[in-house]
Amino acid sequence: MNAFNFAPLLAAVIFASLTPALQAAVSPEKAAATVILNEAGVQNLKIQTVEAEEIDFEETVFALGRIQAIPERRAVVASRVAGRIMEMKTVLGTLVEAGADVARLESRQPGNPPPSLWLKAPTSGLVTSSETRIGEPVDPDKAILEITDLSEVYAVARLPEHLAGKIKVGASAHIHVSALPEETFEGTLLRFGTAADSASGTIDAVFSLPNPNLLLRPNLRAEFSIVLSKREAVMSIPKSALQGDALNRFVYIKDYDLPHAFVKSAVQIGASNDRFAEVLGGLIVGDEVVTTGAYSLAFAGKGSISLKEALDAAHGHEHNEDGSEVSTAQKKSVTTGIVAEHAHPYGPLSILTLFSLASNGLLLLLLIAAMRNNAASTGESQKP
Repeated sequence: MNAFNFAPLLAAVIFASLTPALQAAVSPEKAAATVILNEAGVQNLKIQTVEAEEIDFEETVFALGRIQAIPERRAVVASRVAGRIMEMKTVLGTLVEAGADVARLESRQPGNPPPSLWLKAPTSGLVTSSETRIGEPVDPDKAILEITDLSEVYAVARLPEHLAGKIKVGASAHIHVSALPEETFEGTLLRFGTAADSASGTIDAVFSLPNPNLLLRPNLRAEFSIVLSKREAVMSIPKSALQGDALNRFVYIKDYDLPHAFVKSAVQIGASNDRFAEVLGGLIVGDEVVTTGAYSLAFAGKGSISLKEALDAAHGHEHNEDGSEVSTAQKKSVTTGIVAEHAHPYGPLSILTLFSLASNGLLLLLLIAAMRNNAASTGESQKP
């Protein structure tokens, strides 16, 4: 390789070594919108993030309703003979298995003692009604207990009439119950009611709802997000990430460079459902937006760490308070010990910085020497 070819390589090396010093300063807008926390602050605010991504976006409608037991899953315990209750093995609110003894009945037939028999549960489920006490007389036409199988229940939505034609049997719904705010249940539309309510202008929409853990009980208030349609590959974020009002929506994005730093960014929102909001602008796929803790960040001010401290730690060299790079004049002022208004406020340069400057100077001298040698060799070749 001759000197002429070696010169561009030296220039590239020098440019690469100078890159940290030539980095653009953080814009004032970004600096003002950045909240920087320490690790304890992140834990105290319970910060959680999710990536903005393209999903199958659901168009939904909202409705209110209640949980109901399935009538066919109710059963009663009764006696075929008259007598009185002498012993109970179950009480209201307990679970029983089919065939289990639930109450002992002493008959009115003569005997010493009178003959007795155990009444058994006709089905498995929860004891939802108890009409007798120990010693109370019973007749064959009186129900002693009611047992309800709640492993599956109905969720009945009061749906506005004009929406009924848009929803087909088999449609799904995301169902939230006020008593269980952390749970989301998935229901499937079985049928509509036999008649509409003329006073409220609604019709019942009956959804089948699995209830394996028996968390759902009859008459609990429910909120329905009924799915009308889906659109593929729609950029979306959880609704919990959105802050601000309808005219000024923004989110907090996790900074790509600084640890525990979050940048307030304006976003343009389209349609929304019970869980997600469509993003029309302001984000790209992969941006990490804050969900849990986003509201608290709006009141965190600048955070617990300054922008200068965060940049110093991330880049390994010093910055000014506004996040900008330290200028050559500031470095020179500190090195020579001259105190001026524009002098660097953070003390002498580090050993690493001095070593970098010396290395850059040596590379520059080598470049000049290579260029001179190249010029001399060119002149020699041109002599007759």
